[in-house]
Amino acid sequence: MAEQTSSTAAATPGAGKTPTSLWVERTGTRRYTGRSSRGAEVLIGSDGVPGVFTPGELLKIALAACTGMSSDFPLSNRLGENYDVTIRVSGDADRESEVYPELNELVELDLSELDEAGRERLLVTVQRAIDKVCTVGRTLKAGSQVNLSFQVDS
Repeated sequence: MAEQTSSTAAATPGAGKTPTSLWVERTGTRRYTGRSSRGAEVLIGSDGVPGVFTPGELLKIALAACTGMSSDFPLSNRLGENYDVTIRVSGDADRESEVYPELNELVELDLSELDEAGRERLLVTVQRAIDKVCTVGRTLKAGSQVNLSFQVDS
């Protein structure tokens, strides 16, 4: 696989860093293990198989995790490093079209120590941060071209 470079790489955070390789390996009928070159693993399989995530669940988790990470700085800056947050994501697949027509996120956050004006300011700041830097959410909203190729032994 050819590596692409950009003339703006020097201005990009993390430029010069070796990109993380990602892949899945088949481990059984409709069962895979997702792996990264950093040593991470995730079990993937069909709905109803215990101990695995479906690909759609991983998509939703990626969205929720991106929202959490994108909001981490403004929230920790205002609430302190040990704030608690849970981000739930849901959305049913349209099985006829095989798409998720809508994904819904719910951020559960205790802001009871802030007055109403402070809560509103913080939520606006958090929304702006998510809209600006959540790559997963931005990609889903914009759509993304997916290119598939095959490398086969002959």
